[in-house]
Amino acid sequence: MPFKKVIVINRGEIAARIIKSLNAIGIPSVAIYSEADAGAPYLDEAGESYLVGGPRVQDSYLNQDALLAIIRKTGADAVHPGYGFFAENPVFASRIESMGLCFIGPSARWIEDMSYKDRARELISRNGLPIMAGSRILDGTSADLIAEAHRIGFPVLVKPVAGGGGIGMFVVQDDETLLEKVETARTRASRSFANADVYLEKYLEQPRHIEFQILADKSGQVRHFFERDCSIQRRYQKLIEESPAPFVNREQISAVAENICNVLINMGYDNIGTMEMLKGQDDTFNFLEMNTRLQVEHGVTEAVTGVDLVALQILSAAGRRLNEILPETVSCKGHAIEARVYAEDPDRFLPSIGRLTVFRPPRSDGIRVDTGFKEGLSVTPFYDPLVAKVIAHGESRDQARKSLVDALSHFDIEGIKTNIPALIKVLNHQDFIEGKVHTRLLDQI
Repeated sequence: MPFKKVIVINRGEIAARIIKSLNAIGIPSVAIYSEADAGAPYLDEAGESYLVGGPRVQDSYLNQDALLAIIRKTGADAVHPGYGFFAENPVFASRIESMGLCFIGPSARWIEDMSYKDRARELISRNGLPIMAGSRILDGTSADLIAEAHRIGFPVLVKPVAGGGGIGMFVVQDDETLLEKVETARTRASRSFANADVYLEKYLEQPRHIEFQILADKSGQVRHFFERDCSIQRRYQKLIEESPAPFVNREQISAVAENICNVLINMGYDNIGTMEMLKGQDDTFNFLEMNTRLQVEHGVTEAVTGVDLVALQILSAAGRRLNEILPETVSCKGHAIEARVYAEDPDRFLPSIGRLTVFRPPRSDGIRVDTGFKEGLSVTPFYDPLVAKVIAHGESRDQARKSLVDALSHFDIEGIKTNIPALIKVLNHQDFIEGKVHTRLLDQI
């Protein structure tokens, strides 16, 4: 066994997903849970489970001292962070490494370099990937800020260097609102990420958000697993993802993917990651950011490639070489589309909490449902309202789309409201059917 025991310091569907792969490999697993997550179905799948604290994230999943105490108690020799929480926290990763344990993810140095967008932009650009026009951290006078915006060209996007999820990001069209938005962004970034630094980036009106899934090992090998189109977003939050990206030049996509691999080889990157790019209407690709972790939408890549990305990440972290755990060629077969089902009002997009009096996911060929819930559990206000991911795989994009619509239509959930009607509306929209996707599409439907 590559590890004698792995503890998963996360919750919900991603905890369930990681435990499934650990069980398949044969590695003993440990789950944690807060008081609000007692009774979650994946706790029964883990070899051990431990209460970490109260329902608030500060008292449980973000309580470093409590987590470290449980990690020591279990005797685990590796820690899988999933995504969110501590997945991209270099300080926590360093603490795990200093204990002589394996943090299943990139080395802490890569997490730190890529978690600050200004640092990541500079590093990536220096190694040969094109980046969006932008500024350094804004620390000059008002005149300097305005001059930078004019150099880049309006519209510009004000972005915090830390964090994510669209928090503190503002589109600015002219001088009049620039200074106001910069100050608002600084305030929100400071409150959310304990870092008030912001910068400017060129804003594209209708880009496509295309990301490339990669995996590296400790020997310097890097492989890509094609791309995902994540353009269907609301407030910078992805809702629908698909692979491969529809209606793009396959030679161009392949060239971008190979270039990314070469850049990461030169950098010495050493585990799973996703390179996120914006494709402009002029067909150019520019670096947006890099996520140094497993992605929420990894399932669509697994569907079209047939690989277990979680298992590969674990084996790579344990020191296995990619040429030992992967075939020489991984192909992309068919098409997969994922829809994120959230507990929220489909009209106002506000969270919906309550007990799941009925929770019956669809079951049919070509449909995969990832969830951390079961009937009788409650959706609480303490965590992200994602209740399930529904992934459809078909021979063609339209077959996958129709299968996904049918699956969502037969997802029986009562006790809360969900965004399923909004998801079906997008999937049936003519622009989506024709592949005319971009990051502003939801604003126009």
